[in-house]
Amino acid sequence: MQIFRSAAAHLPQWTLVLALVLLTLGVVHLAQPVARAAPAKVHAVTLGAVRRVSYTPPGSASPTGKPTDPIALKVRPLLVDGQQKEWTTGDAHDVTDRSFTIRRALRLNDSLPGDAVPRWGWQPGPWLLVDRVTGHIAALHLPDFDAAVSDAVWYRDYAAYCGVGATAKGGLFAIVAQLGARRAVVQQQIGKWPQSAPEQPVCNPAVWQRAPMRVTIQPNGGDAMTFDVVGAASLIEEDDPTDTP
Repeated sequence: MQIFRSAAAHLPQWTLVLALVLLTLGVVHLAQPVARAAPAKVHAVTLGAVRRVSYTPPGSASPTGKPTDPIALKVRPLLVDGQQKEWTTGDAHDVTDRSFTIRRALRLNDSLPGDAVPRWGWQPGPWLLVDRVTGHIAALHLPDFDAAVSDAVWYRDYAAYCGVGATAKGGLFAIVAQLGARRAVVQQQIGKWPQSAPEQPVCNPAVWQRAPMRVTIQPNGGDAMTFDVVGAASLIEEDDPTDTP
């Protein structure tokens, strides 16, 4: 009678020991935890203390041609992780639970060629969109927005204000702009521009209504106009915090 032995019985003893060691190493390797992605960095976005600076609005000369006294403009720094990124003015508007808008304050070089002493001046600038999670700051290019004329009033992700036409014909326009939209939701001419002696401010602050959504815009000394805003879906896009270094 033939006796059949398993193949392992013919293997040298050192081969079996090596196989056992390799198997043990393989088990240990599989038991190690899988590396996880690093958590997204949390940014601290804050507004610093208020500072008063002198501001002379454009075209604010007196009837005699002499410049008027400057007014006080309240500015404060916008800080990300303790480092100043911008100067801002006015109140912030929360668009979502993580994004807000605030107006930038500009410090401009007002020196003429040949001036021996540098001259700097402050003025309100364009609006910014700030993400509290990623710390990202984006300049908003609102249609027909003029820093000297426009005073945006926000509701949700909409801004209502009087704008100045950028074409050769000019014109004063009632504007309702939505964040993320390519064109203004409302853009209707309500007066002529430029004007020889415009009222200050040029328009009264816009007045919003929730339901139905509508806004009233009135030039200073002119008739009020009310516009219905159709389409309440937000178009704002916020960055993925996991993409932030």
